[in-house]
Amino acid sequence: MLLLAAFAAGWIDAVVGGGGLLQLPALLLVPGITPVQALATNKLASVFGTATSSVTYARTVRPSLRTVLPMAAIALAAAFGGASLAAFLPAAVFKPIIVVALIVVAVITLAKPALGAVTRLKHRGRRHFGIAAVTGAAIGFYDGLLGPGTGTFLVIALVGLLGYDFLRASAKAKIVNFATNLGALLFFIPLGAVLWPLGLAMGAANVLGSFAGSKMALARGARFVRVIFLVVVAVLIVKLAADIWAEHAG
Repeated sequence: MLLLAAFAAGWIDAVVGGGGLLQLPALLLVPGITPVQALATNKLASVFGTATSSVTYARTVRPSLRTVLPMAAIALAAAFGGASLAAFLPAAVFKPIIVVALIVVAVITLAKPALGAVTRLKHRGRRHFGIAAVTGAAIGFYDGLLGPGTGTFLVIALVGLLGYDFLRASAKAKIVNFATNLGALLFFIPLGAVLWPLGLAMGAANVLGSFAGSKMALARGARFVRVIFLVVVAVLIVKLAADIWAEHAG
């Protein structure tokens, strides 16, 4: 079950992000596993998957490293900081805000069919790099702190704020998401929270899923990525709304 979840998560992450919706809950079903062990092991598996999809996209799409490398470096540091605060700030505080943000994202994407169809950069020079850096810091911190939908948020930020098409946004998002996973993992490793045999096995399955997903996205283009993006956003909204309902009902 865990290996199947890791494969599917790798596929979803490679196309548009959001694979943690499958992988993390699957880990939490393992008897005796603690939430921090599940988070840490999920990050280990995801590092392998996002590394694979990053390389696969880079060979074909060739994303601008001038934009994505500084963004990834800032996101890595922010993810480490977010992970270090995760134990002190309850996720329940953030979930309603995230649901509202996702609904807005879905409405805008549906209302503007041309959004992300082609690359039309909205900013140039320092402003472009500045927005990329702030986006990397904010989403990196979120990934370390909470995590669900990080890749999805990266894609919509790169499409909506910077003007990339969905395919190129997804290519850049994979590199940044790899950095955020690594940043959080660097915090969890010294804690001894990573279940290495399980994480490495899931990492192998994640790699296979990521390779398959990125190949399919590259073959089918931005329109296909947009459709999968909307599906993942819808699932995220339902999942987080259900979590909020369960927490209040309890």
